Amino acid sequence: MALDKPYSDIPGTVIFDADQARKGYHLNQFCMSLMKADNRTRFKRDERAYLDEWPMSEEQKQAVLARDFNRMIALGGNIYFLAKLFSTDGKSFQYTAASMTGLTQEAYATMMLQGGRSPEGNRRVGETPSAGSSDKEAK
Repeated sequence: MALDKPYSDIPGTVIFDADQARKGYHLNQFCMSLMKADNRTRFKRDERAYLDEWPMSEEQKQAVLARDFNRMIALGGNIYFLAKLFSTDGKSFQYTAASMTGLTQEAYATMMLQGGRSPEGNRRVGETPSAGSSDKEAK
């Protein structure tokens, strides 16, 4: 049984904890398999056939086929393992992160150079900027 997770109410955030690791084990192992050139070749030749060699859920396989990285994370994927997949596609971390936020790569790069996303709206449910915070924003 899962432990109480005080971090589970942060909007838009999936924490990669033990439960997520268990849920995404085979998805992440599939991604790690792409470190070998022969496996990348086999995957590119017939993605579905290669995925069917892995005991992943159908939902995980569909997320991979759709390259829905947000869904893969929700289904237990870890971004550092998923990097093997988007690298296989010839995509950069910046490109993929941008696609996950709904921004263009250029808009994402600009946002990050300007200090990143605002934390507004990404706090725990019921938390205000001044609740337990000592940053400038809370003052």
